[in-house]
Amino acid sequence: MTTFWLILSVCWLGFLGTWWASSRMLKSSASKRIRGRLLGASRKSGKILERKAASLIVTEDRQTGPLVLRLLSRLRVYDRLQDLLDQAGLKWRPARLVHACLTLFLVVFAAVWFGVPALRSLALAPALAAGSLPLLLVFRMRTSRLRKFEAQFPESLEFISRSMRAGHAFSVSLEMLHKEFDEPLAGEFRRVFDEHNLGLPLDAALQKLAHRLPIIDVQFFVAAVMLQKRTGGNLAELLDKLAYVIRERFKLRGRIRAVSAHGRMTGTALTLIPAMVAGMLYFTNREYVLFFFTDPTGRTMMYVALALQALGYAVIQKIVTIEV
Repeated sequence: MTTFWLILSVCWLGFLGTWWASSRMLKSSASKRIRGRLLGASRKSGKILERKAASLIVTEDRQTGPLVLRLLSRLRVYDRLQDLLDQAGLKWRPARLVHACLTLFLVVFAAVWFGVPALRSLALAPALAAGSLPLLLVFRMRTSRLRKFEAQFPESLEFISRSMRAGHAFSVSLEMLHKEFDEPLAGEFRRVFDEHNLGLPLDAALQKLAHRLPIIDVQFFVAAVMLQKRTGGNLAELLDKLAYVIRERFKLRGRIRAVSAHGRMTGTALTLIPAMVAGMLYFTNREYVLFFFTDPTGRTMMYVALALQALGYAVIQKIVTIEV
């Protein structure tokens, strides 16, 4: 059984390496130039440099095998992974994320299985933890990007309001955001303007913005613009009030984080203390700790303890998390 898993891992990694090398070799420079022109690329020092704005061209995924695409579509995770990668600002394919998770899982599983024979029964746990690292990295990048967008959003609303008071149209104000602000806000609003400029109704372009950015402030903004378009009113004044409300929410959120900091520190400490004690006991009384790895009753006790630790940490985080 061990030999089978080893051969399977080597074959799978070899297939990925061959596929990557062949796909890089078969790419022609002509297709790169055409794609660069369509995406608004510019030439500099013989290299094609693409703009940072999001692409409006929907490209077909020809790099991923049809079996993987069919499997991801059947499990209904392809679109979710693609939305997750877009929100994180990564130009990855969903299959690339899946391959990274599977590669780390197999490498760590083989390392524990062959490197530490005494812990073969527990090889699945570190392999699962390692396999989830790419997904956790993407979630972390997504959270960081959304927070940065939230920090820029109130100022962008005030900029649109001032621009409209100066006589510019709403769509022109969206284009000006791309020049005056940094990523990720500039790229997102540039994409909205380009979609509207290419014929998509403004309502649909704003709804796509709200779908790409699952932030309640963006949903308020889209609802306000669509409502003003149907009923009329002073949109500039409405955006000013919305920016004021968002800033007040930020202040309240900061106060809540300061008050709940003690609870978060308590949850982290209570979660790390058992692991630190287990590590200290491993060096002082190794036989006592190995009981939880070698004995069936000890493994059951360890699994139950880990589950209870995770449950307790989740409960504490739920208590100190207050939505504003």
